Amino acid sequence: MNASAQVQRRQKPHVVVVGGGFAGLRAVRALRHVDVDVTLIDRHPYNTFYPLLYQVATATLNPGDITYFLRAVRARQKNMRFVNGTVTAMDHTAREIVLDNGGVVVYDHLVVAAGVAANYFGIPGAAEYALPMYTRTQALAMRDAIFTKLEQAAVSGQESDLRVVVVGGGATGVETAGALAELRNNDMPATYPELDPRRTHITLVEMLPTVLSPFVQRLRDYAHRSLRRRGVDLRLGAAVKEVRPDGVVIGDDEEFLPAGVVVWASGVTVHESVSKWDLPQGKGGRIVVDDHLRVEGLDNVYAVGDIAAETGDRALPQLAQPAIQGGQYVGEQLKRKLQGGEEMDRFEYRDKGILATIGRSSAVAQIPRVPPLTGFPAWVVWTAVHLFYLLGGRNRLATMVNLGARYLFWRRNHNAIVGDTPNIRVKRGPRVIESGGEHGRFRDQ
Repeated sequence: MNASAQVQRRQKPHVVVVGGGFAGLRAVRALRHVDVDVTLIDRHPYNTFYPLLYQVATATLNPGDITYFLRAVRARQKNMRFVNGTVTAMDHTAREIVLDNGGVVVYDHLVVAAGVAANYFGIPGAAEYALPMYTRTQALAMRDAIFTKLEQAAVSGQESDLRVVVVGGGATGVETAGALAELRNNDMPATYPELDPRRTHITLVEMLPTVLSPFVQRLRDYAHRSLRRRGVDLRLGAAVKEVRPDGVVIGDDEEFLPAGVVVWASGVTVHESVSKWDLPQGKGGRIVVDDHLRVEGLDNVYAVGDIAAETGDRALPQLAQPAIQGGQYVGEQLKRKLQGGEEMDRFEYRDKGILATIGRSSAVAQIPRVPPLTGFPAWVVWTAVHLFYLLGGRNRLATMVNLGARYLFWRRNHNAIVGDTPNIRVKRGPRVIESGGEHGRFRDQ
């Protein structure tokens, strides 16, 4: 072991938190005023606000709008330090965590909040050819892939129809499909006059007979109608059988849908590396915990957020609110334990509702003790909640400005936040652009 790479034991109790997402950061912050050393470990140097990743992927927000520098947390929490690295192994007898850079972090108390990754369910070709959207890098890859296809079609004269297939009818899939439909309907006529929007298709594939299955029927029906009004091609009750480089095979009749981009928004699973962490795993690979979110068989180890599965019939939904509340609970539990207090009662998740937006002034909100909301009122709630939970005032301001420009001035503002596209080459011989009238056009030379 390289001694210089090892984080030695300290005189104060040492709490290590693996994962800087909703759950991990909330646990860290709960220990702000406790006489303890806190080390946060994450493979990325930033926190990502996952509910708005699709806005990055569809060119409305900058990636910096929804990410927060994890080292900046220390400005308000002096007992916290950050270590950038990927956990490769854990030894709970020695209370050691091994990182990919060879470093070893020794803990007294451990909180595992490492999040999840895309679940491809063993579908052939999905991992190779579909684009997931669970990291900033993946969202940017999806954005660049979409605009590359548009630029290629604009140069080549749209020799064939364009299609983006979104796999998954949950909130992420519905929000992505709605945003892409609005990009086609509102922006493409102004920004891509060479293309025919009627030959650009947004298809949402869902194996269940409805979208947004966790919502009540009224909200499902509203979302269905709203997507239809935006021209989204809904393929419900159709499972994906295979993903190919040029499209997907769906349904029992194995219909092939040609597609330039396939977006994967169809479920999550824990990272494969968790199997090397010497932790008990249950359904879907999620870490098994008791009613106090303590990992079974390990008194000083907790698991929170999407990576954790409660025992019995108390499995929590893999959403932001259970992660936030679980992280706060574990932080408070550790605070009591370190200060000699009594153990808290078992963790109780307080359902604050679920939200999804379909597009401008169109959303659904299912909030306890409130009638189901649709349309503009639900969209206002969705916007306010997302701005509230963003980290940092700069992020909130930037997101508010960009969303405002997108949704309030949609008739005049067609600017998209784009990245690089590869050099576009015309396949059928040399062409020149003729300027004339309102639009230029291509002609063969």
